[in-house]
Amino acid sequence: MSAHPVPVRKERKKMSETAPQPTSNEPERRVANNPAKNRYDVFYDGELAGFTEYVERGNDTDFVHTEIDDAFAGKGLGGVLAKQAIEDVIARGRTVTAHCPFIRAYLDKHPEYDAHVVGKGIPR
Repeated sequence: MSAHPVPVRKERKKMSETAPQPTSNEPERRVANNPAKNRYDVFYDGELAGFTEYVERGNDTDFVHTEIDDAFAGKGLGGVLAKQAIEDVIARGRTVTAHCPFIRAYLDKHPEYDAHVVGKGIPR
């Protein structure tokens, strides 16, 4: 048996130089609207980690319940979920109502969304 020739090592080095380098070792956090279930799902490294349910009435999206699985607690997924769900609702030109205590608390800490929230920037 003979060892690999040196050019293979050079080729590997070239491939690693041109391949995209990961920016961090952080696990992927992704939020997706799941209209079939009237909720936004949050995924952690591809696994469903939680959701926030909503009801749509007219031009309003009312967040009614949020859950993060205990196995994913302490990873900041609730905040990621709230932020991205609220921003998607606003991007779709809808108003936000929060009967869910978690989403309501998030909105209370983030007045930048007030102009889109019923009972804050939007009269009831």
